[in-house]
Amino acid sequence: MTTDRVVAVSVEARPAAPGASAAATIGQVAARTLRKYTRSPQLLVAGMAAGAIFIVLFRYIFGGAIDLGTVPYVDFLIPGMVLTSVLITGTGTAVGVAEDGDQGVFDRLRSLPVPRSALLAGRALGELVIVAWGTAVTVAMGFAVGFRLHGGIAEALAAFALCMVCGFAFLWMFMCMGLVSANAQAAQGTSMVVYPVIFVSSAYVPVGTLPGWMQPIAEHQPVSVMVNAVRSLALGDPSVASLSHTTGYWVALSLIWAAGILAVFAPLAVVLYRRST
Repeated sequence: MTTDRVVAVSVEARPAAPGASAAATIGQVAARTLRKYTRSPQLLVAGMAAGAIFIVLFRYIFGGAIDLGTVPYVDFLIPGMVLTSVLITGTGTAVGVAEDGDQGVFDRLRSLPVPRSALLAGRALGELVIVAWGTAVTVAMGFAVGFRLHGGIAEALAAFALCMVCGFAFLWMFMCMGLVSANAQAAQGTSMVVYPVIFVSSAYVPVGTLPGWMQPIAEHQPVSVMVNAVRSLALGDPSVASLSHTTGYWVALSLIWAAGILAVFAPLAVVLYRRST
């Protein structure tokens, strides 16, 4: 007779391995974003080429027809060009985010035990490094075509830092554009909406030279406010650029705009990211 024996095996329950911290996730995603650019250097070269074309176009073709009287046009132009280069560089963020979604990168990242918001924050941090690089290149080009600072070094550094703060806020807006786009081509088209905002501003010409019905729009939109702040810091005296308020006023208003943009688009980006498929 066969005797069946039941052997009880004790299995020790083990807790699931903890996920990565928010700081580690942000660092890894930021590093991945930067590697993508270093492995495709044409992305950086294309951005620099676009900036150079804009500078040459306005400095040497349109600049001869613009006489501000109080300041050389090149010194008026370059601060606006520096700030708008932040937006132009940021359009690549929308394309990159849409591309990652289309290729299934988001699905793989969401399967990891990491904070969802940290994934987007890491992407924004990596893109901010690229924005800083593009801004530095634009500044160098500006000096090459004759731009000179009227303020001090501390004010110039403050202007650069302000560009980074504003750029970080706008990056979340571009990430939202990428998240709602079906593919990279659609994201590129969607991000083009920033160009009318750039041109209907004080970036390249004084607001007073625009048509009367357009002036209130240009005066009360964030690009003009941020350009006025950067220009005031670079020129050392806002009255030189025919600005009626102090430098502190424009800087404070720029920071308020940046905080508002971040408060709207950062949570929206997280929601769109969680719902994306």
